[in-house]
Amino acid sequence: MDVSPEKQLELIRANTIDVIPEEELLNKLKSGRPLRVKYGVDPTGPDLHIGHVVPLRKLRAFQDLGHIAVLIIGDFTGMIGDPSGRNEARPQLTREQVEKNAAGFQQQAFKVLDPARTETHFNSEWLGKLTFEQIIKLCGSHTVAQILAREDFSKRYQEQQPIGLHELLYPLVQGYDSVAVRADVELGATEQKFNLLAGRELQRLGLFGPPQEPQVIMTMPILVGTDGVQKMGKSLDNYIGVMEPPDSMFGKVMSIPDEVIQQYFELCTNVPADDVATMVGEMKSGDLNPRDAKRRLAREIVTIYHSAEAAGKADETFLSVFSSSREQTREDYEAVAEEVAIPASLQGKPVWISTALSELGLASSKGEARRLVQGGGVYVDERRIADPQEEVELRAEMLLRVGKRRVARLTAG
Repeated sequence: MDVSPEKQLELIRANTIDVIPEEELLNKLKSGRPLRVKYGVDPTGPDLHIGHVVPLRKLRAFQDLGHIAVLIIGDFTGMIGDPSGRNEARPQLTREQVEKNAAGFQQQAFKVLDPARTETHFNSEWLGKLTFEQIIKLCGSHTVAQILAREDFSKRYQEQQPIGLHELLYPLVQGYDSVAVRADVELGATEQKFNLLAGRELQRLGLFGPPQEPQVIMTMPILVGTDGVQKMGKSLDNYIGVMEPPDSMFGKVMSIPDEVIQQYFELCTNVPADDVATMVGEMKSGDLNPRDAKRRLAREIVTIYHSAEAAGKADETFLSVFSSSREQTREDYEAVAEEVAIPASLQGKPVWISTALSELGLASSKGEARRLVQGGGVYVDERRIADPQEEVELRAEMLLRVGKRRVARLTAG
């Protein structure tokens, strides 16, 4: 694609938070050579969700401009656990857990990336070969004060929360990935800025070879989950997985709060910015019902990960269940239900329905759960629940209907 460096920068800059430093990125683009653009993801779970895809979509934008996508699957760093944005240590994963989780990552990422223009690496290729002498040298590149100055560590230290020594190594080993693949640009979420800058510094220092031209870092916005409040994540059950069936994906999009429609359009679809701005203006003026905007959003997202035909069928199914005047059956609700695992803490014992909804991620808090129950919007199987303190015993195959558009089928976990 014959696009001027200035136009490339304009296209790449869209929907980003930081480009550090922007003038260096422009100079790299002016060199005329394909840039090596890195994005890494740790396989801490088996599935990618559309929050992970925000940087992948930016990586695809670089590919479409003729640059090289370098996808790092953190099978080594995944055993440490990224402390970014955490208020406690992540559980350390075994090699077997990481390998199992990583098995499908490449296939999922290729729903967005062009495989023909993607280099894929597992970072154990180089991190597993570092000697103890090299690790000591790597640790010498940063001070304890620098590491503890980052917000997540600082907060945990002040609150006397444990910080493992292995966690302090994480920014350095992720940064070394950039040295190993000679990255020109690295992408990540805003909470990753410290790690990305560590890679830039390690390239500049040249600890194990000649110094490299430091990478430019680009940070992406963090996509909120379907609750509209917290970062999208599987542990909060507020995520939309890239491999989910079309009906489930469609229904989850329809469940998002109106306030995040614009963010989802901007970060998760290919709808032009001018069209999004027009829709936002029409929703504010009352000329466009947010429900109709969400239907378009849901069709756009299902089309990306499945097909236009699948999106159309999912739309029809959703309307038949939630907009039909006929009385709905259990089969109707099962057709649009998402699967939610019952946490071990809730298995085999009675629990208040308000607590259950909160713990299952079907309400953002116990307070919201109480309001949903009191408003008559919660059903267990076919029975409406009227008391937020009614005790229920959760079991596999139980259907929970929450609000107007969310249906969950429980699994044993």
